[in-house]
Amino acid sequence: MDRNYILKIFPEIRKIKSRPLRSSVVHAWLIAIKREKWKRIDDIPFTLFIKTKKTLIQHTRSVTQMAMAVARIRDDVDMDTVIAGGLVHDIGKLLEYTKKGSRFIKSSCGKRIRHPISGYGIALEAGLSAEIAHIIAAHSVEGDTVGRSREAILIHHCDFIDFDIAKSE
Repeated sequence: MDRNYILKIFPEIRKIKSRPLRSSVVHAWLIAIKREKWKRIDDIPFTLFIKTKKTLIQHTRSVTQMAMAVARIRDDVDMDTVIAGGLVHDIGKLLEYTKKGSRFIKSSCGKRIRHPISGYGIALEAGLSAEIAHIIAAHSVEGDTVGRSREAILIHHCDFIDFDIAKSE
């Protein structure tokens, strides 16, 4: 897996106006893939909490696209931050999960820390801003005890909309 693969599975990256930010988003995914030696990521489920056929890639794109739609209506959020934050909000799941046979389970890392925390570290390592790292750290329940930026609020709610709809099926 390389830069072109990441750009293919996440075409929303091309909507980020800032070239360095686009590059850092791609770099973050490549770091996470390499760290856990993933051979493929297109079949990783977006959650282990419920039975769903929705993959991590599909979920990531859905959250990003929903957040972009809301951001287009508002004038008080930064679109590049929204897109980048949506694209990497669950990146830590590549460290939280592992594949055993045909099943996905919690990895040894995932048994100790959840994806918002590992994703925060990946973001900073990849050169993403503290604001993007904040979106990752605050998008789930871990963010309930901190003040969320506008962009983090947006990603948080889009993430739970997608999860709750999947849970209802």
